[in-house]
Amino acid sequence: MTTKWTAVRVLRDRTAGRCLTAVVVSGFGTSALWLASGVWVKDLTGSDGLAALCLLAMWAPTLAGPVLGTLADRHRRRPLLVALSLFMAALLLTLCAVDAPGELWLLYTVLFVYGAAGTVHDAAESALVAGAVDRSLLGDFNGLRMTANEGMKLLAPLAGAGLYTAYGGSGVAVLDAASFLAAALVYVSLRVREERPVRTRESGRSATAEGVRRLWGDPVLRPLVLAGGVTMLCAGVSGALTYAVVEDLGHSPAYAGVLYAVQGAGSVTVGLLSGPGLRRLGARRFAAYGIGLLAVAVALRAVPYDPMAWACAAAIGVGLPAALIAVLTGVQQRTPGPLLGRVTATANTLVFTPNVVGLAAGAALVELLDHRAQLAGLGVVLAVTAAVLLGQREASADRTAARSASDASPA
Repeated sequence: MTTKWTAVRVLRDRTAGRCLTAVVVSGFGTSALWLASGVWVKDLTGSDGLAALCLLAMWAPTLAGPVLGTLADRHRRRPLLVALSLFMAALLLTLCAVDAPGELWLLYTVLFVYGAAGTVHDAAESALVAGAVDRSLLGDFNGLRMTANEGMKLLAPLAGAGLYTAYGGSGVAVLDAASFLAAALVYVSLRVREERPVRTRESGRSATAEGVRRLWGDPVLRPLVLAGGVTMLCAGVSGALTYAVVEDLGHSPAYAGVLYAVQGAGSVTVGLLSGPGLRRLGARRFAAYGIGLLAVAVALRAVPYDPMAWACAAAIGVGLPAALIAVLTGVQQRTPGPLLGRVTATANTLVFTPNVVGLAAGAALVELLDHRAQLAGLGVVLAVTAAVLLGQREASADRTAARSASDASPA
């Protein structure tokens, strides 16, 4: 089966295509707001620290992922996604009232709620897709989703910056609200059959713990998620060193935008190739090879040579998403539907929280240690992570799942 054929098959699948459309639409608004919120605060206060708090406000709720993900398992996923999208569309419109430093509390509050709703949204969407999309297409769907998200990261900030310049932060808030409204309409149009979740007497704490136990007790998912967390930690530190790398190349800070664009192109590529790759290799080996490629690319960023920097950026764009796609697909394939929301959210917390820690650590270490030594060290850590993951004993259930997916969609 060719990459093109499987990608077209995903887009032709009614549910998969519409879910992907909803991801693209809402992701466009989110990416635009992510950039504009910091610029908005900077313009109102002149403070870099207060501007940086915008990112913290959006990321902080992911720490409560296991708890928030439980909400996605207590309700039918499609109505929940519709309700969340409409709620966020209404909430974002309140940002039109922010036009002075004294009203920034409202912006931070909205961003915090935005992050919490987004955590529930991602968990519910992953569970909906896993139950409605052909199992053999999950890898292709997650790859195309990654491609779409990377494409939004290239386009949406430009649109957000232009809209902010013309209409201010309220204009970007209205754009994001409109994107959520459009996503809600897409979810309404989905025709999926969902059983009403069985009501149990277990407490929220017990339900959350059940999801954590399920993830931690799975011999395939546990090492996969841990490897993903270590990878994102190293990626965070490496990302914080970008401007030091650019300076070593002899360019202005704006050159970082070129490297990010090349990295985005690599991410688009691996998104298109992930479905066939996962079917051939399985989630564990696909992730391990991606992390191994990332290890080489991160270490070679220490070489102050433009063609090398471009090649490393493209390789990072391929290797890092490969690990993330493998984790999400593995969770979807190995988790029972009633637990999928909380297990997905728990996995996201374990994988993405280290990235924020890595960014903070990298920002501190760049002033204390030579960036080349740090990059070499990160390369070693990533290489060891890939080797450990590759050396994990493949569970028979994982091999069976991989074979059944391949049998359903023969190459």
